[in-house]
Amino acid sequence: MTTLHDVAKRAGVAPITVSRVINHSGYVSRETRERVERAIDELGYVPNTLARGLRSKRSNTLALVMTDITNPFFTVIARGVEDTASLSGYTVIFCNTDENETEEYKYARILAQKQVDGVILVPACSSSKTVEFFQAKEIPVVLIDRSVPDVETDAVRCDSVSGAQKLVKLLLDLGHIRIAALTGPRGVSTAEDRIRGYRRALAEAGLEDKTLVYYGSFTQDSGYDLARQVMGSTLLPTAIFCANNFITIGVMKAMRDMGVRVPEDVALVGFDDLPVNLVVDPFFTVAAQPAYLMGQRGTQMLLDRLTGKAPQKYQQEILPVEIITRQSSGPALHP
Repeated sequence: MTTLHDVAKRAGVAPITVSRVINHSGYVSRETRERVERAIDELGYVPNTLARGLRSKRSNTLALVMTDITNPFFTVIARGVEDTASLSGYTVIFCNTDENETEEYKYARILAQKQVDGVILVPACSSSKTVEFFQAKEIPVVLIDRSVPDVETDAVRCDSVSGAQKLVKLLLDLGHIRIAALTGPRGVSTAEDRIRGYRRALAEAGLEDKTLVYYGSFTQDSGYDLARQVMGSTLLPTAIFCANNFITIGVMKAMRDMGVRVPEDVALVGFDDLPVNLVVDPFFTVAAQPAYLMGQRGTQMLLDRLTGKAPQKYQQEILPVEIITRQSSGPALHP
């Protein structure tokens, strides 16, 4: 088992310096702190007082690591997680990574030190680093909403491919041919899966050469910027498919600023509905994911794993989405 002295030796510092970095006490230069943190990372060190050999008692604490806690979709997931955990006597620590892999891994190390019993993770990217870290520390982890290739662990997510395909087919049935797709970062499973569903719908309609795909981030600002790019192109779309709710909101703001009417000039559909308590008059046609259920199921999977009730083989659960048709998806007005 890696010790504090091993870290000190790797970093070329005294053990007391490593202790100061871990406990955030005393002065340590920025360069030295970075060197120590790098050594901790490389060695996978967890402070002795909380090391695996001393994990004889449960903390009755779970962690939910999310990518954007300001997004209502993830807020509803968090409620499902907390309600389910509370019924079993667990408290939940919430961590927000801002879609940043470095922040995600930083939280992973902190949570290991805090001796959490298990982690529910919305991955910030497709890297397996964080999942492998938890597994090396024998901390059960369940992935929700997104997948990570080349790792085996419990997971709950929705059928993004099918949901996107159904939304785009709805637009095609309304007469739209030029449909732009605005999505999140390359490599993130939900961003890629929803583009896969979009392409599949166009291919089934014989429109493989009509794809108009724009990658960005899952934020309102990105939706706004991508919308201006789309509407500034030489081949204007008659409809826009958005890969999440924040992108949809950003697109709507851009359309208003540009004087483009939805759905009269451009139809608009997107993934994720907004909670009814936030919207007086629902407008967007969406592929609604059961966010609360996703939080519930992910937490129950984790609790089952902790109590030995889960099957030996990891579980993969894919939930369906519901297509809700509203005003934002209008018929095509021009070919």
